[in-house]
Formats: sequence, structure tokens, C-alpha cells
Amino acid sequence: MDLVDILKALADENRLRILNILRNGELCVCDIETVLGIKQSNTSRHLNRLKVSGIITSQKKSKWVYYRLKDETFKDFSFLSVILNDEVEKIDICKKDLELLEKIKASGRCCD
Repeated sequence: MDLVDILKALADENRLRILNILRNGELCVCDIETVLGIKQSNTSRHLNRLKVSGIITSQKKSKWVYYRLKDETFKDFSFLSVILNDEVEKIDICKKDLELLEKIKASGRCCD
């Protein structure tokens, strides 16, 4: 994990959207795809970039992969918390993503 890789990973709106919805906890890849409204291949590419940069981590449970923010990285690079907690919420699509995620959670997840 290095600063340049982290900054490159942050330089994409879809990756910021992923980090935004992961702020509230671990999510299955299918929930991330649904919220972002992008194809599985694009979602996987963005998740891989975030994982390689060390910002997120994943865990396979049964046939599903779950992603979450990597706490150690947020401790080492405190500006990440500032970006997620203060700046990302100013992006309109990120607000809509959180609203959609709440609806998805309320209606039942595809992978539960």
C-alpha cells in the first residue's frame, strides 16, 4: 500500500461511490453492483483496484464475496476518513446511492 496507489484509486467516481456505501459496513458484491447500476465486470475491476491499493478487503462467504473498508489503511492514512466523512457526501450521486442501499437492505438482499 502506497500513497500514489491510494490517490489513483480515489480518482474515479465509481470507486468513491463504492467507498461511500462501504462506510456503513460490509457488503456483498451483488449489493454493490445493484447500487452502482454497473455491470459485474466493471464492478469487479473497481473493487480490484481498491483492494490492490489496500483501501478495502474482501472475504468469501459461501458463494458470495463480501467487501469492507480496511481499518488499518484508514489509520495509516487519516485523510481517507476526512474524504469519506466530509467530502463524498457532497456528491449528489453518493447521497442517492445511500438511499438506494437502504431500500435494498429493507427489501432483502439477493445473497442472503
